[in-house]
Amino acid sequence: METSEMQLKFDDLEYQTNAVNAAIKVFEGQIIKESNFTITDSESQGSILIEDGIGIGNRIQINAEQMIKNINKAQIMNDIAPSDNLYGNNNGFPQFNIEMETGTGKTFVYLKTILELNKKYGFLKFVIVVPSIAIKEGVLKSFEITKDYFKNQYNSVIYNMFMFNSSKLDRVRSFASANTIDIMVTTIQAFNKEKNVMNRENDQLSGMRPIDLIAETRPILIIDEPQSVDNTDSAKEAISNLQPSIGFRYSATHKDTSYPTIYKLTAVDAYDNQLVKQIEVAGIQIDEDGNRVHMKLVSVSSTKKGISAKIEVYKKTKSDADKAIITVKCKDDMYTKTKLQVYEEVGFIQDIDATPGNEAVYFSGLPEKITLASSTLEDEAVKRGQITKTIEEHLNKELLFTQKGLRIKVLSLFFLDKVDNYRVYDDEGNPLPGRYAQIFEEEYRRLIHLPKYQALNDVNVPVEEVHDGYFSADKKGKLKNTKGDTIADESTYEMIMKNKEGLLTFYDEAKGHTAKANKIRFIFSHSALKEGWDNPNVFQIATLIDTKDTITKRQKIGRGLRIAVDESGQRVSGFDVNTLTVMANESYQEFAEGLQQEYEKDGIVFGVFDKDSFATIITAYDEITEDLQVLGKQKSKELFDELKENGYINTSGRATDKLREAIKNQEIAEIAEEFQGVIPEILNVAQSKIKSLEIKNANEKIEVKRIKEALPDDFIELWNKIKYKTTYKIYFDSEQLIKDAVEGNVYQNGINAIETKKGTYLYTKGNLEITQAGIVSEEQANYNAGVSTSEVYQLPDIITYLQNETNLTRRTIVTILQSVNNLEMFKNNPLAYMNQAAKIINAHKNQLIIDGIEYKKTGDFYEQQLFSTETLNAYLGENGNSVEVNQDKAKTLYDYVVTDSEIERNFARNAELDDNVKFYIKLPAWFEIRTPLGPYNPDWALLYEENDEQHLYFIVETKGDVSDEQLRPHERAKIIAGEKHFKAIDTAIRFKRVSSESEIYSRN
Repeated sequence: METSEMQLKFDDLEYQTNAVNAAIKVFEGQIIKESNFTITDSESQGSILIEDGIGIGNRIQINAEQMIKNINKAQIMNDIAPSDNLYGNNNGFPQFNIEMETGTGKTFVYLKTILELNKKYGFLKFVIVVPSIAIKEGVLKSFEITKDYFKNQYNSVIYNMFMFNSSKLDRVRSFASANTIDIMVTTIQAFNKEKNVMNRENDQLSGMRPIDLIAETRPILIIDEPQSVDNTDSAKEAISNLQPSIGFRYSATHKDTSYPTIYKLTAVDAYDNQLVKQIEVAGIQIDEDGNRVHMKLVSVSSTKKGISAKIEVYKKTKSDADKAIITVKCKDDMYTKTKLQVYEEVGFIQDIDATPGNEAVYFSGLPEKITLASSTLEDEAVKRGQITKTIEEHLNKELLFTQKGLRIKVLSLFFLDKVDNYRVYDDEGNPLPGRYAQIFEEEYRRLIHLPKYQALNDVNVPVEEVHDGYFSADKKGKLKNTKGDTIADESTYEMIMKNKEGLLTFYDEAKGHTAKANKIRFIFSHSALKEGWDNPNVFQIATLIDTKDTITKRQKIGRGLRIAVDESGQRVSGFDVNTLTVMANESYQEFAEGLQQEYEKDGIVFGVFDKDSFATIITAYDEITEDLQVLGKQKSKELFDELKENGYINTSGRATDKLREAIKNQEIAEIAEEFQGVIPEILNVAQSKIKSLEIKNANEKIEVKRIKEALPDDFIELWNKIKYKTTYKIYFDSEQLIKDAVEGNVYQNGINAIETKKGTYLYTKGNLEITQAGIVSEEQANYNAGVSTSEVYQLPDIITYLQNETNLTRRTIVTILQSVNNLEMFKNNPLAYMNQAAKIINAHKNQLIIDGIEYKKTGDFYEQQLFSTETLNAYLGENGNSVEVNQDKAKTLYDYVVTDSEIERNFARNAELDDNVKFYIKLPAWFEIRTPLGPYNPDWALLYEENDEQHLYFIVETKGDVSDEQLRPHERAKIIAGEKHFKAIDTAIRFKRVSSESEIYSRN
């Protein structure tokens, strides 16, 4: 019998590769030093930047000026305004911010970056600094589960990771002396005080301090969540004592923006590209309009001005009564504060106790007191409602996946702030369910026996085995309350990480998957364990907090944002699968507004333009050399001011209705002539700026229904044109590749066009002026001295390099190099020549692959019955994702068209109004065309009638800008392959790329 649990699989994701490349680009100009190269220089690799600003790496020099150019290229390619310097608030060494939204794999990215830096430049020593035990355990888990994947990706390179342990200092010695990749992980608390073992001399290290031994290696530093790591002067000093050569700072919320940002994947970017789960909020509230006394103690404050408390009550409004939080002091009368008669029985406030742990407010009437720990009857009802609805959502999700044939195990997470709400013990120490565990078991038993759930995988697993708690325990094994950062918590995090794959594995006796973790689908966790761990298959989250809710909304959703995986460990993308339901104890509106406030508090402001917003608009770009010209900061400011003056942007920097209309019409009427050529790019920036994070309202979710039970004739006519599957072959002309790579073609240059120059000396001169503010320097000159270096570079192994970068045979690479006529350019600047040559060869290779695809229709086809079994949900309202159709016309299959973007919603609305459109469908995610670059899913199929007689059939791709120049090469290649597929099935299908429905028939 099979017994092994699933193993997570990893894909080559474009956005993660871009994040890695941003870090790699910082070092461009450093000599490549890796096992695949023949490098005769035996000189050891020194620091990246030393006191005179010159970096040394096998005698290839990289100065601060070149590094700034490198980061500016990375910034511009990632739509980030270029920085003017390398340093932030800690100016001891260069550091760079990399912003990645929670759930998008930042730990995976920086582990891959470490291996890529070794491959490209031979770096060996890395230190990862984290803020907490939780995140430390998460890093170790990521290292373990990615090791096989990375070994395959990097030719079984040897690399090790260890956690700094003050009792195992020999490991620090081996770190310093290792000639393989070595990665040390430590919390900032391990070395930010003088008394720390890392900062004390030690006999095991011949009297050296461990930190000095680490510093000798000049490690490359990775800071995970820097806003919680180096947020104090002592932390900054401690990090500087590591003597890092350079640092990369990874977070979703960089509070210190003084460091140059080289890559940015915001919450909106991640959501728009469906890189994380869609978020929907279901609010559980009881509103009795002030007919009953409701008082909930929110907080108590003790200051020099006195003691006060915040209490949630019903308060009279103009029309009725609403819940509100009021601030009260001793002697305040509750009737006077609320203006509601029911509070007369409460009386006035006699006393407020601000003692930590015993916070309470005492009244002259009834109730006698309320505390942070007390739970009202209303609270109890709300908690039961949260638990019940969470179970319902969970079981419905399992049912949906079962109907779709998806083997994705569903998990739900409950956060508690007190262990005894989940587990209590009798006098003999035997565990018993706490009150919320009892409610869960009661409601689960009731729901799981409903007829509609009888087909579920785990319907017969006893209720006691489908849930478990992650809490810290004492020496006797009893669960206990902790703060999330104690030694006891460390074992809890280890348990969470250890069980990750088990929790993702279905209970299946036939396969031998009968472990405890395989049966668990509902997880109860302490609210203190709120960071550092997540699980991709958490689809529901509920917070059952009795006292003050200390978990931020971002922390809550962060535990379940990651894209789900199936039982084979493969990611399953798309919002039709990936929706995270937050079962809130507040309204949808309150949660959405609170979440946005948290983002803004962390420095992430939605929809605001500034003077640098248009700085990265590219006006000229060479794909091979990566030389580019951008609008720049000065022109961006001029454009920003002009748009404000003309009423497109208001005084707060936000878009006006006039700008929104311009985006809709894709034109700006009032703009200076010098900006006319970049209007599409200006509108693209504006479109991205006005987006906000769309939180869905679970109360506005509906199940999409078929308009007619029988599939209509128009649908069948259209479907019979597009349903066929194909297979493809690639005819690759190696001789043509060699010719194009060397000489170029009409689309792009060849290697013969590469020009390089020798290193030159930069001459700078400045004045020093002594003022009351100190010594001020002003640069007076900065130019090329006109003197080239006379040094002859030792040439690296270009053949092996190009092999690795292009995956071509050695024979083909040799033939290409024998055919070029400019090898002297290689001698001038080996690295620049090799980089450009690799890009040229890959560009021509990819073009030939697409040109050489030949599709052939097979006997197989997509079954139309799949439309009958498909379950779709639509969201209505302001943040909805659907368009309601005219059911009398019945021009599509369903009563709502579910879309992915505003462009698609406009397309559906216009298709409804266009009398020439007889029938249209949004093609489902399972309608995929195989291409060499991965599956391609077209947007629409459409039946168009001309002159009341001729039927035309279209496959339509809707994009904001459909020109070849604006589509990314990867995306453009997939679309070209799709066109070839539909040509091969030979059913008179026309393939169109449009930005609006009206362009379908007008475009030839």
